[in-house]
Amino acid sequence: MPSSELERERAVIASFYRRLDQLRAEVEARLGAVQRGNVGSNHQARSERDSFARLHEDNLAQLNEVDARIAFGRLQVAADEPGRDSDEIHYIGRIGLRDTDQSTMLLDWRAPQAGAFYQATAAHPLGVRARRHLTMRERELTRIDDEVLDATLLDELRGAPSGAADIAAHGSAAASGTLQGEGALLAALTAERTGHMHDIVATIQGEQDRIIRSEMRGALVVQGGPGTGKTAVALHRAAFLIYANRERLKSAGVLVVGPSAAFVRYIEAVLPSLGETGVVMRTLGSLFPGVEADADDRAEVAALKGRLEMSGLLARAVRSRQRVPAEAQQITLNGDTLTVQPALIENAIHRAQRTGKPHNVARVTFVKHAIAELANQLATQLAAAGATIDDSDVAALREDLRESYEVRVLLNTAWLPLTPEKLLGDLYARPEWLAELTPRWTPERRALLARERSAPMTVSDVALLDEAAELLGDMPARRSAADRERERQREADIENARAAIRNMGVEGMVSAEALADGFAERGERMTVAERAASDRSWTYGHVVVDEAQELSPMQWRLLVRKSPMRSFTIVGDIAQVSSPAGARSWTEALNAGFGDRWRLEELSVNYRTPAQIARAAESFAGHAKLPITPARAVREGDWPIHTVLAASDLADAVLDTVQLLLADAGNLAVIVPAESVDDIADTLRAALDGEAGSVAATGGAGRGAPGGVSTRGIVGRGAAGLELPLAVLTAREAKGLEFDAVLIVDPRGIVAETPRGAAALYVAATRPTQRLAMVYPRGESALTGFAETPTLF
Repeated sequence: MPSSELERERAVIASFYRRLDQLRAEVEARLGAVQRGNVGSNHQARSERDSFARLHEDNLAQLNEVDARIAFGRLQVAADEPGRDSDEIHYIGRIGLRDTDQSTMLLDWRAPQAGAFYQATAAHPLGVRARRHLTMRERELTRIDDEVLDATLLDELRGAPSGAADIAAHGSAAASGTLQGEGALLAALTAERTGHMHDIVATIQGEQDRIIRSEMRGALVVQGGPGTGKTAVALHRAAFLIYANRERLKSAGVLVVGPSAAFVRYIEAVLPSLGETGVVMRTLGSLFPGVEADADDRAEVAALKGRLEMSGLLARAVRSRQRVPAEAQQITLNGDTLTVQPALIENAIHRAQRTGKPHNVARVTFVKHAIAELANQLATQLAAAGATIDDSDVAALREDLRESYEVRVLLNTAWLPLTPEKLLGDLYARPEWLAELTPRWTPERRALLARERSAPMTVSDVALLDEAAELLGDMPARRSAADRERERQREADIENARAAIRNMGVEGMVSAEALADGFAERGERMTVAERAASDRSWTYGHVVVDEAQELSPMQWRLLVRKSPMRSFTIVGDIAQVSSPAGARSWTEALNAGFGDRWRLEELSVNYRTPAQIARAAESFAGHAKLPITPARAVREGDWPIHTVLAASDLADAVLDTVQLLLADAGNLAVIVPAESVDDIADTLRAALDGEAGSVAATGGAGRGAPGGVSTRGIVGRGAAGLELPLAVLTAREAKGLEFDAVLIVDPRGIVAETPRGAAALYVAATRPTQRLAMVYPRGESALTGFAETPTLF
């Protein structure tokens, strides 16, 4: 028998992995059998095969993703059955496991019974006598930490045989503290960052767990200052909601919206590590199919494009493309000349507008009515000239008119089908038209929107494109015979799925609609993410929005359309608003889209930022008159803030400071003003990427390469830099991220580059988990709050 508690737990963990490997092998076998099945040319049989193959593939992906650190906790719960002497032991993990007899081996962290692992305290133990934290590296258990919540248990353990008393030896002081699993939590907080966010499933605190498990109704706003774990809470809440509402969310999906490509890359591994692989992650610039915008406009332009009045402007722009001719038009058909009066076109336009349908859809009514009136007019004209006209002749005239080039020109001039890109491009590139639509605007305001048609779309444009698409609807040609066939096939797939479920005897385990979603379509099996990416009108079961304080009113309109049920998790900090289009209160941001269907929760503990850095950032914020959300830092750091005043060349001071930080930090961000980011990145690449070996030898660079030497270099720009030891970022790109160390170059330049630049600097300064350094150009002094014994370089 094992002689220590650590060895006992390692034996238990080994049993979990044996069962996981067994389940994986069983799923692989079922998948192989399905893939080898010969179903011939029968469509229903192929559909059944492909849908079950997708289910097995999804199950296998989940089992593969949770391989590392499968279990992280154990609860010792007082027996609740009369006459039972021994306590119950429950292990907590990333997924649930049952043995071959269907007895529970491992509780999924999201299961109701696992809630006590996060919520139990000495004052409110919830039946828990002791809680154990299991620290693992991949499949290896490396450490155990115990919290004893029942004082009588300590006495029992002290009198127990050697081995069981190990629980008492680990200490129970945490039972009276404010942090759950303090040892495991602090170990996680001080661990070296890798450039990707890790889940916090093993160290979720009580206030976080309460928010994660709150019900899915309306919009939940999670407000908290820097380092309070807002993003982690939002992602874990998404995983919990999928677990608790799988039927509702599986087919519709969950959308996670982040502020930048760097942020999305940073968080992309969290949900898969929790067993959820079907979540769609997007930036605001990628929410319109075919557009990947990563650059934004100047502050004043972005602010204008984000205003709600832009929806009215776009509506007027669309309406202005439905135009009555100023005078009569003449067309020739088969040698006959027909005079078309403006009233005929005007009547057809009004008939179409009364349908209330989008521009391109309503155009069908316009064309149909105009053609019918033209055919009647031409028939009357021909009859007056002595021709005999019956109903079949009128039908033929309608077809001739529909095919006539002159008629197409006439109708397109009055009501042209439009794409969102065409409408927006014309609005920006045609100042005379914009002036007609905005008679009350000043010329200076109109000039903010002026640009060439060929200019790439910006992040702020995406919400306007989506608004335009709502007003315009699909182009007529997009509704093809193939589309109609796909709809017919979808209905057939659902019927096939019902039959397959009955035949397989799995009623209640999967819905016909969910099974039909996995059916092959012309050899292709699309995930929710793939279908949603190609369908602008796709709506999600739930939407998570991070850094939500930065969103403009137009961006909120876009997101509300993505979830008509208004099911949202919204995280942010109003005090951190740096966007000129952002809101100054949650009420201002949300009332237009949500009314009173939102509620607020707050996080009060700063887990990430060392106390001395948090104090300095808050001191700066107070001096800059920034409203901040107070949060208590849980730990003091080991390093003072390093302030450098460049004696001559700024680049030399930056390089010297970078080399100093790389000697101790595993993950470094250099945050600079947007106009300098490329120059700084090029300078650092030139100086450091040729020295990978020497810098790596000091402990900071070359992660993941033999001998510590990185074959990809040390320095990366933007999102790509998250894979390397040193990332050069703008303050906007750094939002929501965290690093071992942060170097801020030219802090005053960051403050000056946008109207809310002071907030951007405050956010940048709260990104590090260990060290913060500031480098100022020659002749400048340190900003208030960060002026700790500057070094002159």
